[in-house]
Amino acid sequence: MNRFTKYIGAGIGLLSGAVAGAQDRPNIVVFLVDDMGLMDTSLPFVTDKDGNPVEQPLNRWYRTPNMERLAAQGTRFTQFYAQSVSSPSRTSLLTGHNAARHRTTNWINAESNNRDKYGPYDWNWNGLTSGSITYPGILRENGYKTIHVGKAHFSNMHTDGRDPRNLGFDVNIAGSAIGHPASYLPENGYGKYKGWKARAVPDLDKYHNTETFLTDALTIEAASEVDKAVNEGKPFYLNLAHYAVHAPFDIDKRFIDHYTSDEYPVNAPAFAALIEGMDKSLGDLMDHLDSIGQAENTLLIFLGDNGSDAPMGDKAGHTSSAPYRGKKGMEFEGGMLVPAIISWAKPAPDNKFQKEYPISQGGIQT
Repeated sequence: MNRFTKYIGAGIGLLSGAVAGAQDRPNIVVFLVDDMGLMDTSLPFVTDKDGNPVEQPLNRWYRTPNMERLAAQGTRFTQFYAQSVSSPSRTSLLTGHNAARHRTTNWINAESNNRDKYGPYDWNWNGLTSGSITYPGILRENGYKTIHVGKAHFSNMHTDGRDPRNLGFDVNIAGSAIGHPASYLPENGYGKYKGWKARAVPDLDKYHNTETFLTDALTIEAASEVDKAVNEGKPFYLNLAHYAVHAPFDIDKRFIDHYTSDEYPVNAPAFAALIEGMDKSLGDLMDHLDSIGQAENTLLIFLGDNGSDAPMGDKAGHTSSAPYRGKKGMEFEGGMLVPAIISWAKPAPDNKFQKEYPISQGGIQT
């Protein structure tokens, strides 16, 4: 079992059986970012021989103050490995199984079987189905309201696993078999009006032709569903899985002016703006949890699903993952190391859940 499943599996498994009464259980948020590598942040994950963070040039390019905020109140992991493409990691996250066991060893093409000449012969193109045992399913059986918002990509479009509600989630908003959006832009209907309509993000029609970038629409929906769970008196498990920062690199006008450079390729500023919009979502969610009195009771797990796909240049990926080699789809560290932070949404030493599951503030796990 790799670190992607080891820590998440242990934490969620323990919390699901923590105490007898559903009202007495901590909330859990998994904040999952697509195609975000270890270097796509202003928060340093590279450390020296003594375990101290060392700022890299790319850390000075990106702006992620809320990741910095989360890391200051929790623990970041500098050697947190995922698979080099998304579907295997996402399947591992929901099942606790390594890809060699669940056999979804490549990204799942939604429309047709994309097994290639390298196999394996019995690879699991169907991904997860309604018969799969999943963490949200176990949590739901133990009294949690289970919520999925954003990218799913757990199965192909021909199986029931395309809908997260068949995989243990009570709520599914915007999750389907697609692996990336046709557009992040509301004027395009997130792909429904323009572009590749088969890749349009579902369930968000009310935001079409507004000023709401896709990342914000998902954040608003997640906050709304959290409110519903709290009003129902249930602890919640929220899987907020952003389509960001996967291509297409549509421009987020709110942040694009922060990134001008002759050093990086033409799409690099748009990618960086997607990163900053994702970071804003993290801060907005943390602030919302605090405003409704749930931050102290909420465990927040920040993750990337595979190595960076930043449009930064050379095929070896040195410019997107430097000082590491490789990027998304490559079995080098740049393709498999992902950012990971685990923290309570608001530290409170006297909180009963935080006493039971303490997390070091400002900790660095190497």
